[in-house]
Amino acid sequence: MLKIGPIQLDTPFTQAALAGYSDLPMRRIARRYGAAYALNEVVLDKLVNQRGKKRNEILGVAGDDHPIGGQLMGAEPDDFAPAASAMAEAGYDVIDLNFACPVKKVLGRGRGGHMLSQPDRALEVIRRVRDAVGATHPVTVKMRRGLDNTEQSRRRFFEILDGAFETGIAAVTVHGRTVKQRYIGPSDWSFLEEVKRRVGDGVIIGSGDLFSAEACMRIMRETGVDGVAIARGGIGNPWIFRECVALWRGRRLPAPPSIEEQRLAISTHWEGAVDFYGDRLAAKIMRKFGIKYSEHHPRSPEVRDAFIAVKTAAGFADVLDKWYDPTKSWPAVRRRRDHGDLIAAGAAE
Repeated sequence: MLKIGPIQLDTPFTQAALAGYSDLPMRRIARRYGAAYALNEVVLDKLVNQRGKKRNEILGVAGDDHPIGGQLMGAEPDDFAPAASAMAEAGYDVIDLNFACPVKKVLGRGRGGHMLSQPDRALEVIRRVRDAVGATHPVTVKMRRGLDNTEQSRRRFFEILDGAFETGIAAVTVHGRTVKQRYIGPSDWSFLEEVKRRVGDGVIIGSGDLFSAEACMRIMRETGVDGVAIARGGIGNPWIFRECVALWRGRRLPAPPSIEEQRLAISTHWEGAVDFYGDRLAAKIMRKFGIKYSEHHPRSPEVRDAFIAVKTAAGFADVLDKWYDPTKSWPAVRRRRDHGDLIAAGAAE
């Protein structure tokens, strides 16, 4: 079982923080299909510290959205602690510090993955946040395996990792790519194995190239990490969580989601988005989710184009009625696999 401080999770499969994606509707649908824990979209500490509508939105934690981690990103140690305190008081169960984001404008402002180049500042942030909320809330950190592939980056990574656990951090999520890699090239799982060996009983959550239940099981088996953070692999694919749970419990991999099951998941997600955003904004936001959901459909290219064209709530409903009618005769549903590839249902796993 995966433990994050005093929080005991039923399974080791978590919904990672995803900027622009892991909002409340996505977290709810991930939990519905088996995610044991979820994180909010990463937020800037300055937005939490400033009074206004955005702060109120960030600090609104739904009663059915637990356990939830609040992921913070920033540049200055002074800004992290008050933001962490506000999020803890608002109802977030865990405070997670983002030292991993590879986006260029984020790095240019000294945030996210840039922290990996400054161990002293990174550890000061961890200490400040631990002092502020650590008595009541677990503090965790998200890292990549370094800023780049240099030996200096490697040393800095381990300086932060070791210091974080010495400070009393509850868990560290490690993505197997460097910051400069962004999402290019494979995630280095052998590095995760090295990290887990180094920290012993320290909790490590693995991340990177987790697009199927088989991959999630393989990373745990090959590296020894305590859990996995499913990020891009969960967009438009909440079934990955039930598949992970099935394999983890020694059962067979479930059949790929039928057209009827796909319609149910998309409709539930859509209704949650309408409740949260309203019809107009939900149509815009759900278009990008629909594009990812379409990868499961046996006529994926046409369904993708239909979602791309959606502009209104009525348009979204039309796509469901046309392409997700379970009474129609459809080709065999195919399973979305690693990196969005597909295999025929029933093929060798």
